Amino acid sequence: VALQITLACFAKSWSFWTFVAVAYIVGATANHSLFLAIHELAHNLGAKSASANKIIGMVANLPIVFPYCITFKPYHMAHHRNQGVEGIDTDVPTLFEGYLITKSSFGRVDHMIRKAIFMFFQIFAYALRPMFIKPDLVPLDFWVLCNFFVMAFFDYFMFVTVGWQAVVYFLLSTFFAGSIHPTAGHFIAEHYVMEGDAETYSYYGPLNRLAYNVGYHNEHHDFPNIAWSNLPKVKEIAPEYYDNLPQCKSWPGAILRYIFDDSISPFSRVKRHKKYE
Repeated sequence: VALQITLACFAKSWSFWTFVAVAYIVGATANHSLFLAIHELAHNLGAKSASANKIIGMVANLPIVFPYCITFKPYHMAHHRNQGVEGIDTDVPTLFEGYLITKSSFGRVDHMIRKAIFMFFQIFAYALRPMFIKPDLVPLDFWVLCNFFVMAFFDYFMFVTVGWQAVVYFLLSTFFAGSIHPTAGHFIAEHYVMEGDAETYSYYGPLNRLAYNVGYHNEHHDFPNIAWSNLPKVKEIAPEYYDNLPQCKSWPGAILRYIFDDSISPFSRVKRHKKYE
């Protein structure tokens, strides 16, 4: 957070290409790390009380521009409890996305271009999809309003004291963080079916150091209440459960494979129906 605010204060002195390069290389990496800090806090793994986790989450939310740290939690918990269930798990692409990207494509090249465009703008899919699928999941309560007003005040404060360049720097950092960026490869790598019928894949590479070990994704889904710092210990303690599972070797590689492999599309997800007792 401090790094991003400091860089934003210098943004107005940069040339256009310096602005874009810093936003992509540093800003997007930092904001993506903050996405995943908020992910940890959604599991109440940053502090002892739920309220403290929410307050820390609002601090982590500051450079992201849009208030989302409070609304993220209910949708993410629904993903854990109902993974792959259409209409509940908002991580699963909608049929409309599948039609737009795959079903209506005119061939391999067109399909590839559409997937590349989706990857470039995927932050919008992740931000807007929950509001279309389960708009009533998050009640308008004190914490949602608090998150909104804190972000509105911070954005306005940066605008009037530092300049519009600071807010644009934050915006561009957030956009790139969810676009074709090395760390954003985990959005594809985690649950898109790429090997057999496995629906969750772990990544054990160096980018985990910037991403709160979210690459240990099988381990995280098996033990969602274990903090990021201890997920490698889960694999170390029980290698017989994880070593032989299909793995993602590279997050950037996952993005490229999604774009260029014609067999992979928004439909490459394990889907299930919710069972009612």
